[in-house]
Amino acid sequence: MRELALLFFVFARVSASTFGGGYAIMPALDREIVKKRGWATREELLNYYAIGQCTPGVIAVNTATFIGYKRAGAAGGIVATLGLAFPPTVIICVIAAVLSNFASLPAVRHAFAGIRVCVCVLIGNTLAGMWKNSVPDTPAKAIFATVFTLSAFFSFPAAALVAAAGATGIAVSAARERRTK
Repeated sequence: MRELALLFFVFARVSASTFGGGYAIMPALDREIVKKRGWATREELLNYYAIGQCTPGVIAVNTATFIGYKRAGAAGGIVATLGLAFPPTVIICVIAAVLSNFASLPAVRHAFAGIRVCVCVLIGNTLAGMWKNSVPDTPAKAIFATVFTLSAFFSFPAAALVAAAGATGIAVSAARERRTK
């Protein structure tokens, strides 16, 4: 029971103190889950993010579910998810109740314009950190360039890109193993 309470409060604290969505929460999860608590390695966290991106739902919620499940089974997954979702739900309800009265004010519109810029920077920082751990060598850079090109300039479905990148990763790994034997 103590583990479940800890999961809830750790994820609630992380989500209450992080703004900007699933990618912006990544550095906070890295600090809390990887560095401070050792509940997952950085590679595991990146894997959870990758799987969370490919599965239905919100990426940060999916990641919390994976970590909670790893720590305490199905109950841990549920409790971590609830912990992550609780603070934003309360905050959004309060903002929704108040915002409709103030959304048309110029100061509020300008504040949101500034917030959007800040969120882009936070996401960029997260991507830079992910790059260091996810794109370590030439084959990974080739996969990155191909997927980026296909997603940015063509209308390839995300699931097809993920499947192709996974298959390419398997092929590259198998080729490396053959070379080292």
